[in-house]
Amino acid sequence: MEGWSLVSLCVLLGLTARWAVSLNPYSGAGKAPLFGDYEAQRHWQEVTCNLPVHQWYFNTTDNDLDYWGLDYPPLTAYHSLLCGHGDHDVLIADIFIYIPAVVSYCLYLVNGSVKKKVATMLCILLYPGLTLIDYGHFQYNGVSLGLTLLGVLGLGLGRDLLGSVAFTLALNYKQMELYHSLPFFCYLLGKCAKQGLTGRGLMQLLKISVTVLVTFALCWLPFLSDPGQLLQVVHRLFPVARGLFEDKVANAWCSLNVLIKIKTLLSTETQLSLSLVLTLLAVLPSSIKLFTRPTLWQFKLALVNSSLAFFLFSFQVHEKSILLPEHLFCSMLPLLLKDGLLLPYVVTSVAFVYYSVYLLSALERSTDEQLRLQPLHTLIPPCLPSLSFSCILKWKFAFSLVAMGGLSFASAVMEPPARLPDLFPVLVSVFSFLQFLGLLLYFNLVQLTEAAGKKNNKKTK
Repeated sequence: MEGWSLVSLCVLLGLTARWAVSLNPYSGAGKAPLFGDYEAQRHWQEVTCNLPVHQWYFNTTDNDLDYWGLDYPPLTAYHSLLCGHGDHDVLIADIFIYIPAVVSYCLYLVNGSVKKKVATMLCILLYPGLTLIDYGHFQYNGVSLGLTLLGVLGLGLGRDLLGSVAFTLALNYKQMELYHSLPFFCYLLGKCAKQGLTGRGLMQLLKISVTVLVTFALCWLPFLSDPGQLLQVVHRLFPVARGLFEDKVANAWCSLNVLIKIKTLLSTETQLSLSLVLTLLAVLPSSIKLFTRPTLWQFKLALVNSSLAFFLFSFQVHEKSILLPEHLFCSMLPLLLKDGLLLPYVVTSVAFVYYSVYLLSALERSTDEQLRLQPLHTLIPPCLPSLSFSCILKWKFAFSLVAMGGLSFASAVMEPPARLPDLFPVLVSVFSFLQFLGLLLYFNLVQLTEAAGKKNNKKTK
């Protein structure tokens, strides 16, 4: 009984935080002629409610694609249609999809006491990045993330078909869920291979394949009769012509562009090929390990590694894509400042860090063994003194917080030099990129060095 009271309290706090952020300015408020993402959501409702399906993704006299044309998969369009005929509040989507997914995940797949499950739940529900983007900037990222979390829950509970349906729906809501697709694929394929691809495993693989194909077909049904329609939707989902990256995004290409003007020196085709190769190289070790060892713990690590690799190296990355690995939210600071969300950014960030450290005891449980850093000791020559990598990480954590605070203060208060107008956004992007790169290396180390006989499922966080 006490557990459900705590769960209810967490949900109430999560809803309150969302409501409070929604009282602040939103993307593009009063900034004609394009305004911002709030206008984009309104315009998509207008398009889907007033035009036939076959015109949704085409440039016509009634649908100017240069003015917030639809560029997300069909499930987003159907959601816009539903919102256009009913309630368009993003809170409704969270109440029915994201929050139930978080609560279920924490209760079923987070090991430990009830208090630990509830503490994890509260920290996820108070995560500033998603709250600020969905309720300040104004989007519906909670729908795709909630569906993905339900997919993870399904696979974690052994309901592979239901998990496959949930993730396929997430992928058909936002194409950025491709960041998570390889771990889902490798986990399910590896699990079937373990059962034998000539018997039971083959039957399970066929069931999963049919389930995914049928779900895709249902989502794309209005566009399947005309190949031209299908190609146009795909073209809108993957706008290659926009180039390697947009704005000051905290990935490898934007950071490297500070020194070498990649977008100017390389053709679009070369940029696309280079990003594809490096993304595959970055995600391949994690994917292979997951395929050969399809456990839930490996699956969770692979989800983090894949999403980080895609964010850092893939083509046409947007800053809001970092919501998928859900780590450092400082990288979205320039976007939030542009939207006038400095105060909610500071309040939610401080609250999140406090609850993460206090409730989850993040800094107390940080020995080399708990952080799975023992393999690094084998790399140190015997003639050198041993290092406490956990201590180094604590100092790195403290430095990151101070740097985030300093960059946030400078970005909000100080004027950049006239000849370097983008100084602070660039510093935020490069700093965040280095943080993400460090996380990618760390989680790959944890995943790839896991001993074959070690029971890590009981240590799931």
